[in-house]
Amino acid sequence: MQEFYLEVAAEHIAYIKFIFESYEEVGIIRTVDRKKAIIVLLAMNDFVAVARAILASLEREVPLREIARPANVQDDWFMVELAAEPSNR
Repeated sequence: MQEFYLEVAAEHIAYIKFIFESYEEVGIIRTVDRKKAIIVLLAMNDFVAVARAILASLEREVPLREIARPANVQDDWFMVELAAEPSNR
């Protein structure tokens, strides 16, 4: 999986999440910091190009900006589980 950290307006988080959920298997959205409205897109390796195309399309609709992984990010239970899985994808 490839991580894309995004800074967005808080009111757009649900919309972005809905869009990625509608593209099954491309990736999932997790909220990293609700107060700062930072989310992460976890894109499947086989769909990174598709994920980037979706992000480019979304940029024309809602303000979003790709950022570096924040230094203070603490992985939630889901991220810990993903990291523990063998990488045979």
